[in-house]
Amino acid sequence: MTKKILITGGAGFIGSHVVRRFVLEYPNYEIHNLDCLTYAGNLENIADIDGRDNYKFIKGNIEDAEFINSLFGQNQYDGVIHLAAESHVDRSIEDPLAFLKTNVMGTANLLNAAKEVWGSDQSKRFYHVSTDEVFGSLGATGLFEETTAYDPKSPYSASKASSDHLVRAYGNTYDFPFVISNCSNNYGPNQFPEKLIPLFINNVKQRKSLPVYGDGQYTRDWLYVVDHAIAIDSVFHDGKNGETYNIGGFNEWTNLDLIHALCDLMDEKLGREKGESRELITYVKDRPGHDRRYAIDASKINKELGWKPSLQFEEGLSKTIDWYLENEKWLENVTSGDYQDYYKKHYDNR
Repeated sequence: MTKKILITGGAGFIGSHVVRRFVLEYPNYEIHNLDCLTYAGNLENIADIDGRDNYKFIKGNIEDAEFINSLFGQNQYDGVIHLAAESHVDRSIEDPLAFLKTNVMGTANLLNAAKEVWGSDQSKRFYHVSTDEVFGSLGATGLFEETTAYDPKSPYSASKASSDHLVRAYGNTYDFPFVISNCSNNYGPNQFPEKLIPLFINNVKQRKSLPVYGDGQYTRDWLYVVDHAIAIDSVFHDGKNGETYNIGGFNEWTNLDLIHALCDLMDEKLGREKGESRELITYVKDRPGHDRRYAIDASKINKELGWKPSLQFEEGLSKTIDWYLENEKWLENVTSGDYQDYYKKHYDNR
């Protein structure tokens, strides 16, 4: 094995696609997947690569500094791709301290452990995967650039902004080798159905109401998760230490337009009358501090690393719906138990 790479959060949505890509594309790398398997972490997401010679799963929590230090001491990793995070805004409003513990202190534990092993060795790489939400909310025009000032509006985005600043501080103070990327909304297979697209696919299938926050005109830039995994591969291997790369789809949709497109595709695939699923749309009370618009300028990663999205949104959305319809058992497994209580609390009483 030429490199030993630690990927945190590799049983989650984005992380599982990154782990799969690295295990399959780089058989000469030893890939360690660290995940504490909370509600959104699911080993079924990566069951297809379990047993590969270059893959190892490790159950553990990045909040445990002693454990993280021991892990780095034993394995002498060549690189880290850090995706482990609490990531749902609604949950951060309900329990902000959980987000600070995982996203800030967890990141600090990883940085400290890596610094102790690597020092300032620039052949190593700590890749911190972040979000466009750290930039706050855009007006009707403009795009988030790598130089856009941070202006987080929720406990989640504030915790991610804090972790971004920590990573850069280690780079500045200790000459620590890092890269950061900030990505737009992801969608695709294996996403936990608290997020909009899998939530609505599941609800349409069951003819349950489709809860739309506010007026439905909140705008997001959407990126297919496999394209994000390819971008992470590019940044990890070809990005420059100390740099930040924005990753986006140049693909803005208002929530309502996206929901209409999803409903129409679901009607077609389920053999229902066109417009039937749109009748399930229900407007619910807006969440506090809801950012109006996000949009990423991904020209830097395109020009410097040659990356761009491979799928148009309509094609990616169709593939995503097909995956959820073909993987009913996966959906049933992740929407049992605690998920039902969570759903009732956040949506049924609006």
